[in-house]
Amino acid sequence: MSYNDTFLRSCRKQPISHVPVWYMRQAGRYDPDYRKIKEKYSLLEICKQPELAAEVTMMPINKLGVDAAILYSDIMNPVQSIGIDFDIVKNVGPVIYNPIRSKADVERLKPIDVEGDLPHILETIKILDKQLEVPLITFAGAPFTIASYLVEGKSSKNYLRTKELMYNDPATWHLLMHKLGDMVITYLKAHIKAGAKAVQLFDSWVGALSPSDFKQYVLPTITRIFDELKSFSEVKIYFPGVSSGELLPTLQNLQADMIGVDWRVSIREGRKRIGDKFSIQGNLDPTILMGPQETIHEYAKHIIDQGLEQPGFVFNLGHGLFPEASLDKLKQLTAFIHEYSKKKCAENAHRGKLHV
Repeated sequence: MSYNDTFLRSCRKQPISHVPVWYMRQAGRYDPDYRKIKEKYSLLEICKQPELAAEVTMMPINKLGVDAAILYSDIMNPVQSIGIDFDIVKNVGPVIYNPIRSKADVERLKPIDVEGDLPHILETIKILDKQLEVPLITFAGAPFTIASYLVEGKSSKNYLRTKELMYNDPATWHLLMHKLGDMVITYLKAHIKAGAKAVQLFDSWVGALSPSDFKQYVLPTITRIFDELKSFSEVKIYFPGVSSGELLPTLQNLQADMIGVDWRVSIREGRKRIGDKFSIQGNLDPTILMGPQETIHEYAKHIIDQGLEQPGFVFNLGHGLFPEASLDKLKQLTAFIHEYSKKKCAENAHRGKLHV
């Protein structure tokens, strides 16, 4: 089987024969075989076994036929190396045992040592680089999202402690952003060196900020991260997470290739907000997967139609898969996306739209 580079081509606005698709959290609890592995090992334990982490990463490639792999990992993995003591607790999420509450707490954070503290992550990437016939996406959590866990101590709905630090002590906040930005830059550069073909910055919770607060307290660090990565030819993606549609117009100067949008903003409207520079990724509401197959396909058809209006589109969800998602429905959806978009691409090519 030849290497399938459709995902990379679409990210770069190059000609494609079908719309590429991958799903956030595509290696996860919707898969019975993955659930069996999770009966023996925790997420962090899987991550520390490169062969097993690579096997889990490969599962959706083999079962669903998606066009890209996403590294099996967690956004919290690198914070261990900078001095954060944490665990991922079932039904709770990340729990921080030494949360950030003061300038002294931020000052004690040390530079990340990827090779020394996280060699298992790099080894997993190297294994996958040799085995995969589709591109490997690796990722990092963006500074605001990571900070929200470090400051709150666990998941939050209103980010009170995080915003309290941001508003009451902006100097300490910016120091925290700077240190987390350094962590992300070093971490993703190591991924690229190990064989990642694309890197994605997940900012799952930054939609909790107003555009003005995002521009003042977060965007400078996001900009610096992508500026530091722009010399690499690998694809760079920023996904500002759920409820982030109002932030999209602020991203127009990022040195990224692709922006992800959630389901609250259409692909067409998302393109208007981010400008013509970027490819776009999204944006099926993952809860639609609980509906009948016909409904799922209708929603997918609408998204594909808008995605193919311009070059540069990757089909994805607007957020991660739920454990309740059906493996069979995902298989059928993936096949539908490929079949329907292949016809649309052929029609566009016949009409002289040479970007597809």
